[in-house]
Amino acid sequence: MKLLHIDSSILGPYSASRVLSAAIVEAQRALHPGLQVVYRDLAVENPPHLTGAHVAAWRGAPVADAALAADLAHGEAYIADLFAADLVVIGAGMYNFGIPSQLKSWIDRVVVAGKTFRYGPTGQPESLLPPGKKVFLALARGGKYFQTPMAAFDHQETYLLGVLGFLGMTNVTTIRAEGLAMGPEARDASLAAALAEVAALAA
Repeated sequence: MKLLHIDSSILGPYSASRVLSAAIVEAQRALHPGLQVVYRDLAVENPPHLTGAHVAAWRGAPVADAALAADLAHGEAYIADLFAADLVVIGAGMYNFGIPSQLKSWIDRVVVAGKTFRYGPTGQPESLLPPGKKVFLALARGGKYFQTPMAAFDHQETYLLGVLGFLGMTNVTTIRAEGLAMGPEARDASLAAALAEVAALAA
């Protein structure tokens, strides 16, 4: 069994989403002895934003630029990671109500028509990924959004669920640490509660 572990927070050791994603991976290691893990730290890899040259290359234009060719190869590796994974763990903070731009750049490289999805005869998207993938989202937010009056501002979890569903990945478990910017006690309590949820996954 293979697991793809993605982190995207820019906060390094101060990141709550990294703590949660690592805990989820360890829980899955305990459940699946011999689990193979591929780790992508997008804050380190920092995939650049797409350009018109990327899109042109996907549509068959010749690629003469060495840097573009290398980046396209990197994108193909991201797609290969996703195809091979049985389990996917994505760690993400909420930045101004959305996801880190590094994670958006990864998404732009794996949501590619003709590679990971296609449009069927009726115009509905059809996933080209192997079915049955299980996804875990490890999400961190400074405020409280889930089932609160602030829910309309959540373009982090809602966006990720939309993208994953578009690619046919609907078996998703979300672990949230919220209110992290509401003081040290609130942060500690929220993170402890989220880690308890992770522990329950392995029970």
